[in-house]
Amino acid sequence: MTSRREPRLADAAEIAAEQGLTSARISQFYTERTKNTAGKTFPAPVDKRGRARLWDHAEVTEWFSHRAPARLTEHRPPSIDPETLLNASDASRYLGYKNTNQVSTYVRDHPGYFPEPDVVEEKGTAENPYRRQLWKVATLQEWMASRPGRGRRAGAKQAPPLPKVSADGDPDELLGASQAAALLGYKSVGSFSSALSQGNLPLMKTTDGVAENAGRQNGRRRWTRRRILEQAAQRSRK
Repeated sequence: MTSRREPRLADAAEIAAEQGLTSARISQFYTERTKNTAGKTFPAPVDKRGRARLWDHAEVTEWFSHRAPARLTEHRPPSIDPETLLNASDASRYLGYKNTNQVSTYVRDHPGYFPEPDVVEEKGTAENPYRRQLWKVATLQEWMASRPGRGRRAGAKQAPPLPKVSADGDPDELLGASQAAALLGYKSVGSFSSALSQGNLPLMKTTDGVAENAGRQNGRRRWTRRRILEQAAQRSRK
């Protein structure tokens, strides 16, 4: 007798990260019983984790595949040489965001969701240094083609797999977002960073350090393996 497959469950933060939306927007789809272009109502939750609703991931993904195109998916950026470098504000405008800080927000609060800059310039003075991040138009175009919420496309670049991280390593070792996502059981860095920004990982609000001498990773948040595992244990009890 073939056993019935248990559905993969996902909360609003995880769904939001995959679709390039906010957790509040996902909850709104449900509370307002929003319908897609196929006339299907947004799926009902199938379980709960604490107070967080959990949906059947496959049902939600199928619903989004029929969703009417959003404003951003209809945006047609201006014709610019693919090798042209744009700063964060110009990149936001190129991608169609009204908020010129949107790209900066992605980079700061959602590690792994937006592409790394192609060029990082160290500016300012020794007393007041700052970093200027620049993206090639070609990099932005590639991201637009595979951005969450647009649906899967043949040949679209997939997010890199999470690393394999042992829970038995040095408890004081500092780990980055991708390693934390793996230890916490998330499917992607985007899902982890979205849950973090929504306050669903309270023990992770406090960081234990930042990356140093790590090239483009300089300044990125780091947590000890001990803290991450404590958060994983708390998450499993909900």
